[in-house]
Amino acid sequence: MSGFIHRRRHVSRASRYIPGNLKLAGFPLASALLLALLAAAPPCAAQLTGPIQNIGVRPELLKEVGIDQKLNSAVPLDLAFRDEAGRPVKLSQYFGSKPVILSLVYYNCPMLCTQVLNGLDRGLKNVQLDLGKDFDAITVSIDPSESAKLAAAKRDLYTGIYGRPGAAEGWHFLTGDEAQIKQLADAAGFRYAYDAESKQFAHASGIMLLTPSGKISRYFYGIQYPSRDLRLGLVEASEGKIGSPVDQILLFCYHYDPVTGKYGIVISRIIKAAGLLTVLAVGLMILVLSRREHYRFPEENGWRPPR
Repeated sequence: MSGFIHRRRHVSRASRYIPGNLKLAGFPLASALLLALLAAAPPCAAQLTGPIQNIGVRPELLKEVGIDQKLNSAVPLDLAFRDEAGRPVKLSQYFGSKPVILSLVYYNCPMLCTQVLNGLDRGLKNVQLDLGKDFDAITVSIDPSESAKLAAAKRDLYTGIYGRPGAAEGWHFLTGDEAQIKQLADAAGFRYAYDAESKQFAHASGIMLLTPSGKISRYFYGIQYPSRDLRLGLVEASEGKIGSPVDQILLFCYHYDPVTGKYGIVISRIIKAAGLLTVLAVGLMILVLSRREHYRFPEENGWRPPR
């Protein structure tokens, strides 16, 4: 601080020897130099003002991208695709008895699709339900140019990470023609667009849970899917065919929010459940105490109850 004050004093003393007309002349000179620099570099100014004006403006391509919830709507199960061996299959082959997790990605995606599949795999590893036994998963490529060989490589990778027996028979990676892909995506409310400049697909991130009959039950957004939400969603989508009594209690206390795509706790239901448990506990305590209590007449002084 003392050094700063010392310099200020030094400058102020030196300024006494500068003529006043030169001091005033410095301001217009500096202004002129600044204007000259700005005039000499119009491209930089244009590059600076361009992005600022576009802040908050959504690119035209992304206006076509998103997820529209179509809860309780059925996807067309007669659509034809190709499995990991290149064989023609129909969606109906994977429905009928178990709920299904549907993900729409493309296998050569440089980042987002990988994050979606990684998040799904990570969430399923902590779910105490078995892929291939309690539920199935279908991943469909939105890129019609991708091959079955690539789909097989993705299946081997993610079922290997999942690491449970039977996963390869329960997680199906499909490819197909553009018309079939588009029809499935439209039915699921999954909107995407192809960017010819970057040769990539613009799309949202999320997965869908379908009932055994092919109706959309739940949407989960983002790239991370909590195991609790996945389990509750699968139990609901299975229409009560999988899960435990504990899951039914959790479903009573948790409610699915379509806006956030997550399960949230319902305080009013918890209060009702707590009140019911309190009444049951008090009733049980009264019953136990009443059975333990034995009323006896006094038998002092030889008194006996009349017969």
